[in-house]
Amino acid sequence: MNEFNNYNRKRFEDIKHFDENECEFWYAREISKVLEYTEWRNFVKVLNNAMEACKNSNNDINNHFVEVNKMIEIAKGAKRKVVDYKLSRYAGYLIVQNADSRKEVVALGQTYFAIQTRKQEISEMEYSLLSEEEKRLYQRNLTKKGNHSLNQIAKNVGVKNFDKFHNAGYRGLYNGETANGIAKRKGLRYREDILDNMGSDELIANLFRISQTEQKLKRDNIQGENNANKTYYKMGRDIRKFIEDQGGIMPENLPTPEKSIKQIEKERKNSLIKK
Repeated sequence: MNEFNNYNRKRFEDIKHFDENECEFWYAREISKVLEYTEWRNFVKVLNNAMEACKNSNNDINNHFVEVNKMIEIAKGAKRKVVDYKLSRYAGYLIVQNADSRKEVVALGQTYFAIQTRKQEISEMEYSLLSEEEKRLYQRNLTKKGNHSLNQIAKNVGVKNFDKFHNAGYRGLYNGETANGIAKRKGLRYREDILDNMGSDELIANLFRISQTEQKLKRDNIQGENNANKTYYKMGRDIRKFIEDQGGIMPENLPTPEKSIKQIEKERKNSLIKK
């Protein structure tokens, strides 16, 4: 998934700033231009929705949306004061979730902030310094949490057959393969968890599929099992197309690790017992 980071870096990393404490932030007006909002008043609606989402998540708005005043040039060299906001990474994530998802650049922003926000949850070390096993353990834990949250939303919109629901997502991302098809291709035993047998890059692709489907179901107020299944399939297909457009490796072509997550966890547990 390095293609994700490299491509999005051109769009969003270039407008990232750092304060005196080396904490990263983005300016709302700069993000609005990247997201192709030509008028600030239209972007303010997105900004307000993001603030409301922040508040509803029991987060302090003032920690993520810091109001600042700026001087901008107008006609004939004159200047006037305008309101802007210094945004945290979490605020950026909420903004792209509430922006116009029909714009390709918004989809890129959702990819960027979704993945990077989750990586920022590792506060004690840089994600890039983790071993592949540690990355897998970390991403697998996130997919477990993501699937649990998605299942709650899916249940509320009317999903009853969860196997069919999740297979819709897999079929979209894996070019028609169901969970059973993926397991057979990987050579797994009966009922062995396919997510436990994915590398970190493949887990990231699936995590993005899971999290964005949850957001889509909530944002567009999708109702009914059939509509939920169609939404999950389309989200998987759209993510697959994005990977393809960027020249990335299709998820079914990524290597299957020699050890499953359960094997790694068992070995680590035995190692701790010996110590």
